[in-house]
Amino acid sequence: MPGTGPGTAGPEDARRRRWIVEYRNVGRSGLKVSSIGLGSWLTYAGYAEESARACIERAYDLGITFFDTANVYHHGAAEAVVGRVLGAYPRDSYVLATKVFFPMGDKPTQRGLSRKHIMDQCHASLRRLGTDYIDLYQTHRYDPQTPVEETLRALDDLIRQGKILYAGVSEWSPSQIRTALDLADRRGFDRIISNQPIYNMFVRYIEAEILPLCRQEGIGQVVFSPLGQGVLSGKYRSADDLPAGARATRTDANQWVRSYLVPEVLEATRVLEGIAAEHGWSLPQLALAWVLRDPAVASAITGASRPEQVTQNAAAAEIRLDEATLEAVEKALAPTAGVPIAW
Repeated sequence: MPGTGPGTAGPEDARRRRWIVEYRNVGRSGLKVSSIGLGSWLTYAGYAEESARACIERAYDLGITFFDTANVYHHGAAEAVVGRVLGAYPRDSYVLATKVFFPMGDKPTQRGLSRKHIMDQCHASLRRLGTDYIDLYQTHRYDPQTPVEETLRALDDLIRQGKILYAGVSEWSPSQIRTALDLADRRGFDRIISNQPIYNMFVRYIEAEILPLCRQEGIGQVVFSPLGQGVLSGKYRSADDLPAGARATRTDANQWVRSYLVPEVLEATRVLEGIAAEHGWSLPQLALAWVLRDPAVASAITGASRPEQVTQNAAAAEIRLDEATLEAVEKALAPTAGVPIAW
């Protein structure tokens, strides 16, 4: 219930409160994922493996079943960490997602969405993850140098071989998604079931065209950066006074975070924090509940470096925002419209 301080729960509390995590179908597919997911972009392999293990174990205890990674995250190291920790649990009890596209070497065959690169990297990901199959295999970006039909056929072959169960895309445009759907229908390929875009209170471009198209076609959203690179955690008060160890101080991440650290966004964050406090929520919980207000969003993929963050984020799944709260949020966000944010 709101106001009960869910972010302070410990592991015993976590086990008692497994039920708080909601499960949603990914689009019109039968695949169910936890509405709060756990990702590994800038966390696992960037910290001690013990921290990653603690976060994954806490997530599993809370009922989080959706774990997202990619081959390119720390050049395969993130997949290896995720695979080692999840290997302790029954394989049919969680949904494992990874991605392919970005360079994994300096040769032209080691990047993109050619059949060769997809097949090579799927097998490499399977080895790193220590599993026989990947639940959701996603194209990390669009590849203009490879025919879409070649990419879709490779993904369809992997599905037929049982090496992946479902396919999805990430950061594809509406026209690219439409082309993929039309080709799949004409050729008899399995359709993509998911799209993984950035989506948070400050980056909302998918609302214009992508969400309507995906709702119509039954494609679910598994969104990344729902907390705006950590800005919606409330930790940043000024672009010139950064908390020690925060993401904005890291050279592998600060080019994205710093674009949020402008006066309009920081002021909106302070107002949003007040709205959350009125209801007894944390700012991250409000931000996640806002993303999940749309049933087209199957899961919000969160990052965490401490188990306490996982617990707090998971509690957002039980929050429902009423119209008055949504209106207050929109009013707080209005001055940030048009602010250029890098992603």
